[in-house]
Amino acid sequence: MEKQIGIIGIGLMGHGIAKNLILRGWKTRYLRHAGNQPTDDLDAKGAVGWPSASELTRTSDVLILCVTGTPQVEDVLTGSGDVLDALRPGTIVIDCSTAIPSSTIRLAELVSAKGCHFVDAPMTRTPKEAEEGRLNLLVGGDAAVVESLHPLLSSFAENIFYAGGVGSGHQLKLLHNFVSLGTVTLITEAVACAAKGGVSMGALVDCLSRGGGAGVALDRLIPYIQKEQTEQLRFTVANACKDFSYYNQMADELGASHLIAAGIYHTLDGLVRCGEGNAYMPQQATLLQKHVIT
Repeated sequence: MEKQIGIIGIGLMGHGIAKNLILRGWKTRYLRHAGNQPTDDLDAKGAVGWPSASELTRTSDVLILCVTGTPQVEDVLTGSGDVLDALRPGTIVIDCSTAIPSSTIRLAELVSAKGCHFVDAPMTRTPKEAEEGRLNLLVGGDAAVVESLHPLLSSFAENIFYAGGVGSGHQLKLLHNFVSLGTVTLITEAVACAAKGGVSMGALVDCLSRGGGAGVALDRLIPYIQKEQTEQLRFTVANACKDFSYYNQMADELGASHLIAAGIYHTLDGLVRCGEGNAYMPQQATLLQKHVIT
């Protein structure tokens, strides 16, 4: 019998996941929700929308969660979504959100007690790669279960990195975002300072790109520095702030140093408090000229 795949969260990333699952022949259903992206194209390809999370769960062999973060995952599983009680023995829950690892481990224990499996598989890359089926997945969970999921995950991911047991995928995602988004924030702060000092933006970009500042973060920022284009990094300040709050909590729980991460969080949180949470990360280069965060 073909596996029935359920998805909760048809946002910018979830839409691409659902589309590629359908294109590769997986029987795909999703939760109808006001926060979804338009789903007409998915419906036309054969996807079926379900009215409640619990009903969707009861008929799913694999349930993919593609929601924002820990509060939403907890609500889906143990709160208003009532998913935990609706799980059938043997169901595999895949959490593609960015979440606090300690919460992931706790939820995985609850899922396991129902005779089911929990895998954390947060994503990197952007909605563009999601639509192309070229995401990176950072996966934590039982090795045999993860191996069994490889054909499914490969339907929407180009690279799958197995990090270890449950929770390690979310640990790896937070480490990744600390480095990647932290570097973006560092460069945008430098750009803002350079602008206040009258430094040529062309000279700054050339200097960084031909020296120690070269890399993916700078490449994604150059279109904004030069032409105020944000297409290369449509990730909001509020989302980055959330991720850094998770990172700091994780590091604190592990007894690890996180002074630099705390400083980056202070900058992001300062912009959110100034009402700039919906801005995209490259726009920090301008916002940090307007709002001086100290």
